[in-house]
Amino acid sequence: MRHCSNRNKGSKYPIIDYIYPGPQGGSVGSWSFEASRGDNQALAELGFVVVEIEGTSNPLRSKSYHDMSYGHMSENTLPDQVAGIRELAERYSYIDTTKVGIWGHSGGGFATADAMFTYPDFFKVGIAESGNHDNRNYEDDWGERYIGLLKTGADGVSNYEPQANEIYAKNLKGKLMLAHGMMDDNVPPSNTMLVIEALERANKDYDLVIFPNSHHGYGQYSLYMMRKRWDYFVKNLLGEIPPKDYEFHYSFGRRR
Repeated sequence: MRHCSNRNKGSKYPIIDYIYPGPQGGSVGSWSFEASRGDNQALAELGFVVVEIEGTSNPLRSKSYHDMSYGHMSENTLPDQVAGIRELAERYSYIDTTKVGIWGHSGGGFATADAMFTYPDFFKVGIAESGNHDNRNYEDDWGERYIGLLKTGADGVSNYEPQANEIYAKNLKGKLMLAHGMMDDNVPPSNTMLVIEALERANKDYDLVIFPNSHHGYGQYSLYMMRKRWDYFVKNLLGEIPPKDYEFHYSFGRRR
């Protein structure tokens, strides 16, 4: 957990949950020491508490632990995320659980949209980047490994359909930004388009960032996406106006 170094005593701060649900990986990723992971510290300095919570089915657990979520990818460790944030708020009074944000990329994008749709009263702001929102439209070698073979029941509904984010898009209450690279050769952009169509059908507002020539990662546009992420949380969780078109500069050969 990270928080701003100049935190004011008695103040409350919004919390941002960075999520990657696995099961082949987790939010924390490598457990080796790192002074800062991604832009977590930058978000903390902007005025947020930032957490990464490992949940059910994440790696380095027993087989019985993984079996709990096998075939049920739509859980996305979200019950663990909600319970973890609530427990932290009981321990640290400066955490404001009325202002909870969440973001992630790829599987984390899938989990973020799922969080906004299935816990709409808890998660208020989400940024879903390049999410595999419907695993019927993603790699079979990933879906079948963790969900099982596609099977259609007597009611004509497959075991994959209830786990597709577009089914629940109508439940959105908060602010959601979707992002995708149109040349993505890992998660097809159609995954995000399915969610967009469902949101529009349900008359729900959303925000969208498209990278016309980017693959699964955004390459040279990664800094642009990072700025959009900062701005979105600052505006919608802090209620502040971010600086317009903030630019990253280089110092001693490094970006700053």
